Amino acid sequence: MASFLVRPRNGKIIGGVCAALATRFGISKTLVRLGFVIFGLVGIGELVYIVLWITIPKA
Repeated sequence: MASFLVRPRNGKIIGGVCAALATRFGISKTLVRLGFVIFGLVGIGELVYIVLWITIPKA
């Protein structure tokens, strides 16, 4: 059975994007959040987060 990418109602901080990615790929939410912070310092993290927030449906 395929695991779909959906934003959870629980365990989220802002939009649930990091929680959704962590659950889908089976990695730590903290690791995904840290990745977005690092990419945010480079300048692309915020844009990617917003695009994913819009495109990933709620659970």
